[in-house]
Amino acid sequence: MKEMQFTAIVLMSLLTLKLLLLPSKAIVSPIMRRAWWLMTLGVALIGVQFLLQYILGLRELGVTQAVMLNLVFFIPCSWLLSLSLICLQRRGFICRSDKYFGPLTWVIALGLMAYAAAIDGQPLLAGSPEMRRAEIAASVCYVVMMAFYLWHHYKNIRFLIRALKNYYDEGWDDLIHWMRISAVILPVMGLMVPMMIFADIRVLFIFGLFMFMFIFFFVDSFFSYVVSSSPAKVHEAEEQEEEDAQEEEEQADSPRVSQQHAPMHRVEIAVGQWVAKGGYLRSGLKLPTVAEELGVPRYLLTAWLRNQDLKYADWMTDLRIEEAMRVLKQHPDWSNEYIAQHCGFSDRSYFQRKFKEKTGQSPSDYISSR
Repeated sequence: MKEMQFTAIVLMSLLTLKLLLLPSKAIVSPIMRRAWWLMTLGVALIGVQFLLQYILGLRELGVTQAVMLNLVFFIPCSWLLSLSLICLQRRGFICRSDKYFGPLTWVIALGLMAYAAAIDGQPLLAGSPEMRRAEIAASVCYVVMMAFYLWHHYKNIRFLIRALKNYYDEGWDDLIHWMRISAVILPVMGLMVPMMIFADIRVLFIFGLFMFMFIFFFVDSFFSYVVSSSPAKVHEAEEQEEEDAQEEEEQADSPRVSQQHAPMHRVEIAVGQWVAKGGYLRSGLKLPTVAEELGVPRYLLTAWLRNQDLKYADWMTDLRIEEAMRVLKQHPDWSNEYIAQHCGFSDRSYFQRKFKEKTGQSPSDYISSR
């Protein structure tokens, strides 16, 4: 157990140092800076927790003593790390419930354990049935807190996905892939912690390895995300989603637009002409670019796609896959690389993956089945 605690101290120290050494030019945005501080504090607190466990030897004293320290530190750690994700997901906006639910849970947990220590008449670090029950109750509070943040992560990620799919023709998933994984694993790990801290050494060791790998992935992915162009691209898509929604609402309230079929018919005609000309056979097309080429406002194109029950990225992919199927029938000798380029896909692997998702077959299998 000592070896695992020492490993955790070294790992958390290195990860904290990596975050502290993040280039200042990469975190000029107040949003990035806020998320960076939240994550740095969260990771540093995990390291402090393992350091105290190592120095005090609480696991050797008994499960109750170790669990007490774990709860005291893991609740604020999980809260800080969850807030760092929420900060990125909501462009820096953290609502009051997200901000105060974690501290409230922590105060309740401390209160339960303090009350148990007061009524059992034993030293704080002495194991007692009362303290054990208090720790179980505090663990339940911890589970409720992490379930609360899991739900909020789920809602935030859904909004991000919608915004990105309504703006970029492809590659949107790569921008927030790490965030989607982290938004699930972080709360799930938090839900597991209350059960694992009561487990024996062997189970705890396995869970500890999993936790170390995830924290490393979390911090390393955050580092890579911040120094890349991804935050700016995500921010761009989020802004358009909000602007289009606002503009559509304003137009709907306008007395001049009492009938919606006329503008939708206009979009339908423009889209038909644009598709007939093969306007979609270029990669890297953003929705504003297409709207400009169609000669319609962005919000109208977005509304038209919504009426078709389509996201912009899915619509572009469908058009390109249809073209790829036509080309494969007429030119089975063409390479996948050339077909991907011809149809507007960024690369061959992306084309092959999307083709199989849409048709259930690889391009070569599709040719063989004709």
